[in-house]
Amino acid sequence: MLAENPEQKKSLLKNPALYAASAIVVAALYAGNIFYGRWQESREIEQRAAEKRRDLDAQIVESMGGKRLEIQSFYAAPGHIHRGDTSQLCYGVANAKKVTLDPPAGAVWPSLTRCLNVSPEKTTAYTLTIEDEKGNRKTETITLAVQ
Repeated sequence: MLAENPEQKKSLLKNPALYAASAIVVAALYAGNIFYGRWQESREIEQRAAEKRRDLDAQIVESMGGKRLEIQSFYAAPGHIHRGDTSQLCYGVANAKKVTLDPPAGAVWPSLTRCLNVSPEKTTAYTLTIEDEKGNRKTETITLAVQ
C-alpha cells in the first residue's frame, strides 16, 4: 500500500495571507501618495503666501520712505487761526537721524507722525529740517496764518 504524503506542498498562489499582504502594501502606497501630494500642495501654498507677505512688506517699507531721506508730511491743522487760538503743527519723516524746527515750538525727533500744539501771536513760517547719518538734508516750510 502506498503511503499518502500529508505534507503536500500548497501552491503559493492559494495562500490568502499573500493576497492580504499585497492589498495592505498597495493601500499603504496609495495613502502615502495622497499624504505626500497634500504635503507638497500645502508647502507650495505656504511659499506663495510668504512671497505675498514679502511683497506687501516691501510695499509698506517703500510707502514709508524706503531708504530715502524724506519729509512725508508737514502741515498745520487748522492752517489759519485767530490770535490766542491753538493749531497743531504735524510732521512725519523717513530715515532721518536729526530733526529741527525753526522757530522752535517744542521737542522734535524723527517720527512717522508727530504733532505739536502751537499758538503764535502773528503769522509764522515754520521750517522743518531733517538730516540723515551721512549729513544729507531736506527742508520744508509752511506758514501758519494768524488774524
